[in-house]
Amino acid sequence: MPKFEFTAADANGQQMQGTVEAPNQDEAANQLRAQGYYPLQIVEEGKGKLAPAKKSAAKKKGKAAKPKKGDPKGTTGGRVKPKLLMIFTRQLATLIDSGLPLLRGLTVLAKQEPNPVLRGTVNALADSVQSGSTFSEALAQHPKIFNKLYVNMVKAGELGGVLEVVLVRLAEYQEKAQKLKNKIVSAMVYPVIVMFIAVAILVFLMLVIVPKFEAMFAEMENQDLPTISKVVFGTSNFFLSASVPYVPNVLWFVLVIVLLAIGFNVWGKTKGGRRAIDTLKLRLPVFGDIQRKSAVARFSRTLGTLVTSGVPILQALNITRDTAGNVVISQAIEKVHEAVKEGESIVTPLQASGVFPAMVISMVDVGEETGQLPEMLLKVADVYDDEVDNAVTALTSILEPIMIVILALVVGSVVFALFLPLIKVIQSVGS
Repeated sequence: MPKFEFTAADANGQQMQGTVEAPNQDEAANQLRAQGYYPLQIVEEGKGKLAPAKKSAAKKKGKAAKPKKGDPKGTTGGRVKPKLLMIFTRQLATLIDSGLPLLRGLTVLAKQEPNPVLRGTVNALADSVQSGSTFSEALAQHPKIFNKLYVNMVKAGELGGVLEVVLVRLAEYQEKAQKLKNKIVSAMVYPVIVMFIAVAILVFLMLVIVPKFEAMFAEMENQDLPTISKVVFGTSNFFLSASVPYVPNVLWFVLVIVLLAIGFNVWGKTKGGRRAIDTLKLRLPVFGDIQRKSAVARFSRTLGTLVTSGVPILQALNITRDTAGNVVISQAIEKVHEAVKEGESIVTPLQASGVFPAMVISMVDVGEETGQLPEMLLKVADVYDDEVDNAVTALTSILEPIMIVILALVVGSVVFALFLPLIKVIQSVGS
């Protein structure tokens, strides 16, 4: 039987060389994989030469080896985008589901990850797992990337021996949550852009164009300006004049706006301010309905995913409360937690909160009675995801013509104020 020389890597990425007997090259590779090695080079003895194996990052002569240039370990302690975390979760679930050990799966993903923060974090996870920590314990060491929801679901998957299933659920949860967030953000992009353009045009007209027209009309004697023109010229004069030498009023106006924004932001971080803002979000005429449906969808999907994955109901409610994203919803979930802790039903505190729609309460009630609460919560989440999608689409279609009309009115009013006196002058000359 022919012999084959090989270079292979173990689960830690360290390379080794040796020989193996096999009928052919493919069988030699299968033997190496069965022993837990990843074959890099396989050459039949006497018919080729192996490239020299790369040296491992071990200490030499009492000095720490330097990491290879172009293959850094990455950095830890930073944050990563939700999309990157979603892709990492999906890939890790696929590798584990295909039979790859967790440690080797982490090593493979770390080698191919281009983001330095995520690469460094995955390497740190692999080191922790190799040193004897559980995967959930390793994840808990990086709270900026892996939140309580992520850590507790992985912990439940480890205890139940279904880690790959839990990772798939996590990836699906992240995908749907990101999709819902993108829909809401996309609905706000168009009106923000239109408002920015309207303000920019208005500032340009008031500070550059209007003063030139005012100077022209000032040279005309016995010219009585229309009221709208007087208002526009007066506003332009106010912004260009200086209450303090060399400091136009427009700068003071901008400063006041900035200070108000900072003050609002600081107030919003206080307990009372946060609650007032979140209450207002839920009561807004059009946007409030979308905010409410989005919060209900997040609550239902988070709680349903956690309970389905084996997380105890009280712990799941705590995690759902911390990830609700709205103080009003969080307080309602806290009351549900207290009721369940006392042995009561979930339905009563949900109904008393006045936040959750009647359909949600009815479906949760049915889920409790039939013992299918997790499945019912996930169905509620799917329903409200669709409702948010429809509401955002309808809102976008309504906002587009409204914003165009607002832009036309703002710019058109200033232009009308500038040209109305000219029209009167032309009419008087013609008569």
